[in-house]
Amino acid sequence: MQIPIRWEAPQRLFRVSDLTEAIRRTLASEFTDIWVAGETSGTKTAPSGHIYFTLKDENAQIRCVCFSGTARFLRFKPKDGIEVLARGRIDVYAPRGEYQFLVDAIEPRGYGALQVAFEQLKQKLAAEGLFDAARKRPIPPYPRRIGIVTSPSGAVIRDLLNILTRRFPGLHIRLYPALVQGEGSAEQVCRAIEFFSRSQWAEVVIVARGGGSVEDLWTFNEEAVARAIAACTAPVISAVGHETDFTIADFVADLRAPTPSAAAELAVGTRQQVLERLEAADTHLRQAMRFRLANARSRWRQVSVDRAGATLHRMIGKRLQRTDELEGSARETLRNVLSLRRQRLLLLDMRLKRMDLRLRLAEGRRRLDAAAARIAERIRWLLAAARMRLEPLEAHLTQLSPLGVLDRGYAIVQTPDGQVVKDAAEAAVGSALRVRLARGQLQVRVERSR
Repeated sequence: MQIPIRWEAPQRLFRVSDLTEAIRRTLASEFTDIWVAGETSGTKTAPSGHIYFTLKDENAQIRCVCFSGTARFLRFKPKDGIEVLARGRIDVYAPRGEYQFLVDAIEPRGYGALQVAFEQLKQKLAAEGLFDAARKRPIPPYPRRIGIVTSPSGAVIRDLLNILTRRFPGLHIRLYPALVQGEGSAEQVCRAIEFFSRSQWAEVVIVARGGGSVEDLWTFNEEAVARAIAACTAPVISAVGHETDFTIADFVADLRAPTPSAAAELAVGTRQQVLERLEAADTHLRQAMRFRLANARSRWRQVSVDRAGATLHRMIGKRLQRTDELEGSARETLRNVLSLRRQRLLLLDMRLKRMDLRLRLAEGRRRLDAAAARIAERIRWLLAAARMRLEPLEAHLTQLSPLGVLDRGYAIVQTPDGQVVKDAAEAAVGSALRVRLARGQLQVRVERSR
């Protein structure tokens, strides 16, 4: 005989999803806003922007996720092999039945989060070429319009205005007030830089802030501020903190000033410097004018000595110029005659085509060629005759040249004041004379006169 088996429902029956939700609530209530220390591994950023990684120590590990909305504002992005402190809460991922740690903030242990974030952004912007010296623009030596981005209160703006107006009175200075630390400061600094870039009013822009801690200066380590400086149409001087402080803005800017006061001195020269440069230019100009006058005086003396030769050369040049004119005129006459002949040829050709008289056209062409040959022969004869007339004139001029006489061994005797001596009686005994040879001159003294 079979004994029936009785099945009794358990006192507590859970569906899987209900049990998972109960576990999630329990963990969430007990482990909310906690800090977990461990080493990161398996870091991966999904296309959605979520960051997945694992925190582990020597005995255990836990899966972690930082959603994109939070990851966007992390100063430090997790990397494998770094000891970190992560703040967040425990949650359960129901599809896999796994618990995980939802990260709200993360920072490295033993190495400041701000410093790590600084190095990460520095490497990123350097790889893009934003720090390259080749893209940095020179600061204009004497700008007339200067834009300033800083807080309207405090010592920085007072120091800048005092130094700028003292070094070069009359400058046009425009301040765009902006918070330089705290929440919203990065956005205000970006808007100020973009204003000067868009308006193109300023010839140089000074971005300034006084000294402070790393946290106080962090506005100028933000990526948005760095990119605004890089995109500015005017050269930018970064003057943030003290001489020992360095920010990302310093590396991106066209010029880094160790302090705001130094930025004012680097932005403009002094009025005295301008006056000194003008005085030096005036002295240089005067010296140049004196030098040119001396050269002109020397050239004038040389011209007076060689005037006879220059006159002869001018006469020969004019004759040659006349020859060129005759040759050009002959060529122009030939071109005109040939042009008229071509026109007549075209007319004859047109008449021939209308009348279809090919033999008459051939005869006309032969006559035209003969006429052109006669004209060309006539022109050559005219050119040859012109050259024949020119050559005797040129030879005659050469014979008349005093330089030609000197080349044959003769000399010109002159008194010290330039008068030509033609008679021995004109030269007293003991007087000084100047003898011009074909090449060079002699200074002589009369010992005897006949």
